[in-house]
Amino acid sequence: MTVTGTQPQAASAAPERPRVARQRPRWSELREVLRLRRPTLNPVERRLGAALTIGDLRTVAVRTTPRAVFDYVDGAADAELTLRRNRAAFAAVEFVPEYLSPVDHPDLSTRLFGREIAMPLIFAPTGYTRMMHHEGEAAVARVAARHGLPYTLSTVGTSTVEDVAAAAPGGEHWFQLYLTRNERLNTELLDRALAAGFTTVVLTVDTPVAGRHPKDMRNGLTIPPALTLRTLFGMARYPSWALNKLTTAPITFASLSGMSGEGMSGGGMSGVSGMSGDTIDAVRVADVVFEPTLSYQHLAWLRAHWPHRLLVKGILGPRDARRVVEAGADGVIVSNHGGRQLDRTPATLTVLPEIREELGPDATVILDSGVTHGQDILAARALGADAVMIGRAYLYGLMAGGERGVERAVTILREEYARSLQLLGLKASAAIARHHLRMP
Repeated sequence: MTVTGTQPQAASAAPERPRVARQRPRWSELREVLRLRRPTLNPVERRLGAALTIGDLRTVAVRTTPRAVFDYVDGAADAELTLRRNRAAFAAVEFVPEYLSPVDHPDLSTRLFGREIAMPLIFAPTGYTRMMHHEGEAAVARVAARHGLPYTLSTVGTSTVEDVAAAAPGGEHWFQLYLTRNERLNTELLDRALAAGFTTVVLTVDTPVAGRHPKDMRNGLTIPPALTLRTLFGMARYPSWALNKLTTAPITFASLSGMSGEGMSGGGMSGVSGMSGDTIDAVRVADVVFEPTLSYQHLAWLRAHWPHRLLVKGILGPRDARRVVEAGADGVIVSNHGGRQLDRTPATLTVLPEIREELGPDATVILDSGVTHGQDILAARALGADAVMIGRAYLYGLMAGGERGVERAVTILREEYARSLQLLGLKASAAIARHHLRMP
């Protein structure tokens, strides 16, 4: 039997694709899509214009500042575990948005001590600021004043309260106080801050001794920078930084200049003030200057001598928060010194809720340490902070471009914060609540 199979049919030819009509481009059409920009010739403006995040400013700072100076800003105590915990805590936050709530122009402002500030942001005190950039504290204070934000000058800053008041006469200035071993000097510092119009004193309590900073010890960091063979080589790699340091006023602990040896162990502080041309290890200044037996008696003394607002910085537990408020403080700053003091302490964001719960809604609670993004501000607000402090964030900007770099840092944080409010569907800082955030 013969089986006859069907023969396969030839595949049909694919249909021919129509050709795309082409034409010669006209200049009038090209002109609408071409967006040619003039090149930015100023190197500082070019670097800052390309910086979209605080991390970008940090990258620029690495390239413009000697390693020892950058490491002082960027580093922390011992194994730097607390430094990493601060950042990890913010990274773990999850936001819960409210959609179908469009926001065109969110109100970033908040009330602090009954007064409105432009956003929940305060410039934290930082030491040795003119070492990072010759414009120093004056540049930072000017930026803070322009943005309607408080600026905090450090006891170990490189500018005086008078310098800051003159640089930014319209700003709100706070003074961070390290109580020294010399009561006469403590009184003098308070009197000068009061006379210069400073509104708030911030007592830092987490520095009975200096934290141990291996990076600074290896770098041999001193104030002012010592001209060793190693530092000369480092400065030669950053000629702009070196030229600015050599052609501007010497770097000193400005508020401590003229300090006598009276009441000081070791009998003499000329090395701290820089008046004799001596230098002091930056990692040892707390051991030499600060009061190692700081107690509630000192807090009571300060409360009696300072007539305005008083905050205590360095609080990490609800019990301490309650005690300092009962002792007369107007509020607390939840801070682990950015990881620069006792390592292995908890991230400030993780202890913030219990401190707020302990103090209730009326006491002022500010969060410090680890804030590098506008969303960090939002997270802190949701967990109970009235505002946050930034330190490294603006110092990266200062190292990257002086006053313009600080301006860029604030602009970045402000834009991130505003956009995040919009994406959450919130019309104002005051609308942020606990249910907008989840933590693991």
